[in-house]
Amino acid sequence: MSTAATGSEAPAAGLRIGEVARMVGTTPRTIRYYEEIGLLPAGGERAAGRHRLYAPEDVDRLREALRFKALLGVSLEELKQLLEAEEARGALRDEWHHGNPGAQRRRVILDQLLGHVERQLELLAGRRAEIARLERELGAKREKIRARIADEG
Repeated sequence: MSTAATGSEAPAAGLRIGEVARMVGTTPRTIRYYEEIGLLPAGGERAAGRHRLYAPEDVDRLREALRFKALLGVSLEELKQLLEAEEARGALRDEWHHGNPGAQRRRVILDQLLGHVERQLELLAGRRAEIARLERELGAKREKIRARIADEG
């Protein structure tokens, strides 16, 4: 996922956690939690008293994680799977466009891309089925309430 595609403007030197939180509209606590559970890469080794600096790629991944979470209402495990597939697709696209793969490797890349997209679609289909079930339940409740209103009137 490119920085330009998401509109992030993180400087090359990196951003501190508070700056990242403000940029993406979350809290430092959420960012730390996402690092703890593996949704974001934890900062590498740093000297005592030094702050972790976040790269543009970290900001992009966090922004995408928050987007998926808000849009889909997915669990953190599902969110992790969606993001891993998204990252894998990005790496494969980079290889396709910049790695000059031969015909055999291009076929492997396409097969892998298809697998990642299918995995993401399965997660979305499951979420859609849950939403449809809830919608049917609420529709049935609405009809019962309307029937009672009609009986009372």
